[in-house]
Amino acid sequence: MKFLKLRYALLLIFMAVTIAHAQKTQPNIARYTKVPAGYLMVLRQGDDILKEIEALAVAENIPSATFTGMGFVNITFGFFDFKTKKYDPKDFKDMELASLTGSIAWQNGKPSIHAHGLVTGKDFMAYGGHILNGTVSTGSVEIMFTVHDKKLERIMEQPLGANVLCVGNCEH
Repeated sequence: MKFLKLRYALLLIFMAVTIAHAQKTQPNIARYTKVPAGYLMVLRQGDDILKEIEALAVAENIPSATFTGMGFVNITFGFFDFKTKKYDPKDFKDMELASLTGSIAWQNGKPSIHAHGLVTGKDFMAYGGHILNGTVSTGSVEIMFTVHDKKLERIMEQPLGANVLCVGNCEH
């Protein structure tokens, strides 16, 4: 009898882990659709926000775009230190993404994403900055992309030490 209960308990645990993993990866769920203004993306729990934006840019050969969004996230913001030319990171967990804004350009043949955000917690305190990375926490993240007709490049500008969107005659 104990053996049957143990087998049943192990089966239940295996099923729960399998279902949780399937819900987290969701390979067959579409992440975006084409709309008259560009693309609408809906990400779900566990999705990597910046990687999904990069994947969209490559898959749809987007020349350049701007985007806005909102949702629920675990996110790392960075504040650029002009002396060290590096970002000082800060992590935030289970936050509401009140505002996401950014641009897609290209650099060295790959998408270059520049994104900023503003998040709030239960205390309604707001935090924001340059997004270094982020994943969808509970719920989803919705992002609207407005595609532009020109391919834009991002270049490293000195002495600034930062990548800057180039909209004119650009020296590399």
